[in-house]
Amino acid sequence: MRLLITGNRGFIGGAAQRYFGAWAEILTLEWGEPTPDLGGVDWVLHFGGLSSTAERDVDRVMQQNYDYSCWLLDQCLRSGTSMQYSSSASIYGDTTHFTESGPADPRSAYAWSKYLFERYAAKQVPEAQAQGLQIQGFRYFNVYGDGEDHKDQPSAWSLFRRQARNGVIQLFEVDPEPARDMVPVQQVLQTQHVFLDIPESGVWNVGTGRATTFRAVAEAVAAETGAVIHTVPMPAHLRSQYQHYTQADLTRLHNTLARHRVKYHT
Repeated sequence: MRLLITGNRGFIGGAAQRYFGAWAEILTLEWGEPTPDLGGVDWVLHFGGLSSTAERDVDRVMQQNYDYSCWLLDQCLRSGTSMQYSSSASIYGDTTHFTESGPADPRSAYAWSKYLFERYAAKQVPEAQAQGLQIQGFRYFNVYGDGEDHKDQPSAWSLFRRQARNGVIQLFEVDPEPARDMVPVQQVLQTQHVFLDIPESGVWNVGTGRATTFRAVAEAVAAETGAVIHTVPMPAHLRSQYQHYTQADLTRLHNTLARHRVKYHT
């Protein structure tokens, strides 16, 4: 199989290059680089784009996350190539349902860019299906794992370990106590690997189906490192877009896997 991976210098894209490179031929593409010929490419795995939910330059977010993604999907359809793309649970905002068919509540430029591309991709599905192609989107919940050191907004696990090097873990003082669905990057990649053989288009949640409080993560890292935990006020610019709780509803994911008799446990 021949795959093109975008964003391979980033956290998830880099992990994907290592994971899929163990058995597939890999081409890579970063923002600003010329697009290689997609002829003979079976899938584009699109991880590239701005990952900061706090990015305030709306034009930059839309250019790199929406405009570029639309252009890349158009290239796939012209070349007869299927696409998997990374979406985000930030689309849910401050809702509590976390089902793919429920209402969205994007509250940041990042979340809007992901939501709008999902809508664009959905409109291209009939054309893709007419060619025997798939367009598959995955709403990632809080992904964590090795390789996050360069990120401005790493997962709680990585952020608290980074802070623990200086002996103090900073926990936002928030009521109610925040909890998130935190999913290992390897589970994300295993899920997308399985879907390469599933002839369906759509959007699926990718998470664990369990919510873990940030305090529980901080306490685990503190116990591991000997660091102390201090609570600090939340920065004002984060308050309006902050997600206090996420927990993936995996019903659609599990039903799709069962329908295709895939034995895979999330």
